[in-house]
Amino acid sequence: MSADYQMQLPPQTLDNADAKAKPLLEQANEKLGFVPNMYEGMAKAPGVLDTYLHGYTLFREDSGFAPPEQEVVLLTISRLNGCGYCMSAHSMLAEKMSQVPADVLEAIREDRPIPDERLAALAEFTRVMFETRGRPTQSDVKAFLDAGFEEQQVLQIVLALAVKTLSNYSNHVNHPELDEAFAGHAWQG
Repeated sequence: MSADYQMQLPPQTLDNADAKAKPLLEQANEKLGFVPNMYEGMAKAPGVLDTYLHGYTLFREDSGFAPPEQEVVLLTISRLNGCGYCMSAHSMLAEKMSQVPADVLEAIREDRPIPDERLAALAEFTRVMFETRGRPTQSDVKAFLDAGFEEQQVLQIVLALAVKTLSNYSNHVNHPELDEAFAGHAWQG
């Protein structure tokens, strides 16, 4: 098996970004206090970073999922895609910001059953959507709805899949170094 491809284009940083990427990086720096290495890689094609940031914000603000639920969705997708960077970043967010219970976070990171019925149903439905390429069965959706979720949230999972596909796949080709902010939650699949 050959080694994974790594893009040769240099990252777009606050110092060298083009006119389309620079405002996106400045916005991230203002909001987060730093520019994640992932963003600098995605900014090599500013439309990727712009679309990611827009979709990510919409998912966070309008999905109808509580912060711990959002994190379960994003972590589940990132684990399924084998993205160490996103697993690390979202593990830190899960613990420090979204209040995901420690046993739930550990279960997702270790690919074990989630010890919370509702969050387990959410992760399972996310996995089904991932593996079927968005073609759940009637019984898959029924289990999701029976866990207390709304039908509109099926499409919110689609949004999360799109957003995480942008970041996970970009990271696969960019191989960004894990930022210090996430290093304490490093994950390898």
